Amino acid sequence: MSQRSAFDRNPATNDRPLRTAVEDAAMGCWEGAREVLAAAGADWDRRVFRLQVLARAGARLTFADTWAQAEPRSPNALALLAHVQALRSMVGGRGRGRSEAMEQAWELCDAAADALPADPSPYIVMLALLRFHSPDRDRAWRATVRQVWEQVEQRDRWNREAHHELLTYMFPAWHGTGGEMFHWAQERCAHAPRGLPLHVLPLVALAESHRQRMEKDGDRYGLTIHPWTDNPSTQQAWENWWVYRAPARPHAGFYEDANYLAHALSFANSHWEAAEVFDAIGPYATDVPWSYCGDAQTLFSRHRGWAVKASAPYPRRR
Repeated sequence: MSQRSAFDRNPATNDRPLRTAVEDAAMGCWEGAREVLAAAGADWDRRVFRLQVLARAGARLTFADTWAQAEPRSPNALALLAHVQALRSMVGGRGRGRSEAMEQAWELCDAAADALPADPSPYIVMLALLRFHSPDRDRAWRATVRQVWEQVEQRDRWNREAHHELLTYMFPAWHGTGGEMFHWAQERCAHAPRGLPLHVLPLVALAESHRQRMEKDGDRYGLTIHPWTDNPSTQQAWENWWVYRAPARPHAGFYEDANYLAHALSFANSHWEAAEVFDAIGPYATDVPWSYCGDAQTLFSRHRGWAVKASAPYPRRR
């Protein structure tokens, strides 16, 4: 078996019930989606992850619409349809202000929030809608972003996906600046308890900064000069998230965050530490951020090999 075929590209990663639900949804059955969302309960992290994976399938299928028609008062059905409609509203292009499709998605978010007031997921969808549809750096829209963010914080202060969504809003390629992006990521880490994956946020900002420089400067920038060498954010993510995390209970987006950390450690030449992260990742390599530096799977395999070699015990002398 080749190394490429050994990678598992399923967006559900190791969430087996979710994989089954997506497979069922492809055949028009929504009962599996209902079961996995009900099973997530008030685990907002797992709930948001499952909603997002199901929505990717639902954007091109009709199972979410059928479920909402069959159970119009179901908080789970409404939340899923809100995610789906948000994705559908993004087909026409970004930055065009309010459209009929966006308004429909927003109304579904309101309905889902009313049906389950403690759930932060409708407000995370609202953040995505505001990011995608907002005219560039519009003050009125930014004020709405702050209001929606407050609603998320009231429900789930350290919600991973909400933090990633707001950080993306601050990317220079969207509605922020490089300074704002880095400052906010570092400020959140300064307050987040140890063991939370939010300590990876500066690495996300670092990777985005590198991507933009590569896109803008191309060969003049090059891969021989990269931002991970001697950058304290890499070691801070290792010490404040990885060392203190609960390995037996990884969060839903674990593999995405672990790939960011493995990537940063690898490009910082910390291959010994990276070996532990690669081992935990297993087959769940992600394109981002590896693709920002070349072919994602080639780089992942190469650096994993170096990490395994660096962590191997030295042979005994005879």
